[in-house]
Amino acid sequence: MSNKIALVTGANKGIGFETCRQLGKMGFEVVLTSRNEGKGEKALSILKKEGLNVHYHPLQVTDLNSAHRLKDYVIHTFGRLDILINNAGVFLDEEESIMAVDPGIFQSTLHTNLFGPFYLCQLFIPLMVQNEYGRVVNVSSGYGALRNLDSPNVGSYKLSKVALNGLTRLMASAVNDSHVKVNVADPGWVHTDMGGPSAPRSPQKAAEGIVWLATLPDDGPSGKFFYDKKVTDW
Repeated sequence: MSNKIALVTGANKGIGFETCRQLGKMGFEVVLTSRNEGKGEKALSILKKEGLNVHYHPLQVTDLNSAHRLKDYVIHTFGRLDILINNAGVFLDEEESIMAVDPGIFQSTLHTNLFGPFYLCQLFIPLMVQNEYGRVVNVSSGYGALRNLDSPNVGSYKLSKVALNGLTRLMASAVNDSHVKVNVADPGWVHTDMGGPSAPRSPQKAAEGIVWLATLPDDGPSGKFFYDKKVTDW
């Protein structure tokens, strides 16, 4: 795995940052991306001081032009991408009923949590198919399980993750005759800025399942929803 190139979105902190760290420690060359360049460069500096082979490139996942600039950078710098981890996400409607949520929040949530991964999958999966290797991990949530739609709260976030799960299955089916695997990771309730201080899981623990999916063997699964390295229900 030492020659593999991995890209992680929303990686200046939390789960994304820890995912970059764990991949770097395994010998991957990692592209850390974030919307805020200052925070991204600071995160990069920390990982470089740990001796990890990490690069930084800005990315606004809701901006297709920004995604194209990232693709151009990856092709020019590395010539390929082996691993794509769509980690960037927002949680803007905590405890808000779907009947009351602001349409702007609903739109922003879908743009970041669904359209961002869609843009990057469309841009990078063809490169993986061409190079006959690829692993895509879409970071979802337990809120994205259909069983959690019986409550109207957190509606835009839930729908964005349900749709992300569906996108994962569609993308996996589109490349099921190739060497590319596309899966979903539910990191659980994690102690991050998004998860809050009461969350029981550490970013380190959450990242383990993501990294496991990012390093699946050639005979590994595709188009599945995982929690702690085990398949869970959609």
